[in-house]
Amino acid sequence: MKTRVTEIFGIQYPIIQGGLAYLAYAELAAAVSNAGGLGQITAATLGTPEKLRDEIRKVRSLTDKPFGVNFAIARHDGKYQELLEVAIEEKVHAISITGANPQPVFDRIKGENIRTLVLVSGVRQAMKAEELGADAVMAVGQEGGGHLGRDDIGTIVLIPRVVDSVSIPVIASGGIGDGRGLLAAFALGAEGIEMGTRFIATQECVHANEKYKHALLEGKETDTVIIKRTLGSPGRVLKTDYTLNIIEREKEGEVYEDLQDLISGKANCRYIYDGNEAEGFGWAGQVIGLINDIPTVQELFDEMISTAQKEQSRIGNMLH
Repeated sequence: MKTRVTEIFGIQYPIIQGGLAYLAYAELAAAVSNAGGLGQITAATLGTPEKLRDEIRKVRSLTDKPFGVNFAIARHDGKYQELLEVAIEEKVHAISITGANPQPVFDRIKGENIRTLVLVSGVRQAMKAEELGADAVMAVGQEGGGHLGRDDIGTIVLIPRVVDSVSIPVIASGGIGDGRGLLAAFALGAEGIEMGTRFIATQECVHANEKYKHALLEGKETDTVIIKRTLGSPGRVLKTDYTLNIIEREKEGEVYEDLQDLISGKANCRYIYDGNEAEGFGWAGQVIGLINDIPTVQELFDEMISTAQKEQSRIGNMLH
């Protein structure tokens, strides 16, 4: 496949692995890069510069292909800066920025040979990212897992709107988990896709508990809910008694201070690492309705490319 995304990032297929808090480690990132996509590790949940440096070097021991480092900058109020220095020193190929104004990151890496991706949920954010010098934007529709935009715009409308508003490549995210989604993204004007939830349900996502993976496998598209909407940072999670309780407490008017233990990273880890459904939660997109297996990353890529090609042929016959 050849798009501006494959050319800019030096990859075979325009498929990007999402940042995946607490799950985007070397094994998964390297597997995605080896399969022809752009794997990523996530800086924020590694925590210290030393751990990030070790993880970057571990990825390099597993692949010689390009990979990225994700920076969720809103969560750490400037603490990401020493992590960013490590990424620069280690000369990583790409960084992705999520969660806040990326300008300080762009200011710091100016002149460095690092490709940049910015996650956006609307036209205005995409235009700002382009103005700052982003190489590409990843636009996430409200079907996605994890943190989303506040406007509830679905992928099928958001992607063409963003494509029509910027000149840099657009990567579609939210509700994409197979070759049909890849082809649909191209039809909407995107030049690549980002997937998060789908990559959790792979064999190389070794940090995810089997109970979490099984929930993604067994869940239907109706088995997710959005928490933290009243806090201004909505995020899509698996529907459980635990997450329904969070929503109920939001409705009752509880504020961040009341809910912070329930929605913390530690609560997230209690479920995704330990499988403790009574005391934690797991991020998940509506794409769980399309997940029917837990393949290797290479098998997932093979299936996606094969399906996209078959669907392209079928559509071509319809339009003939």
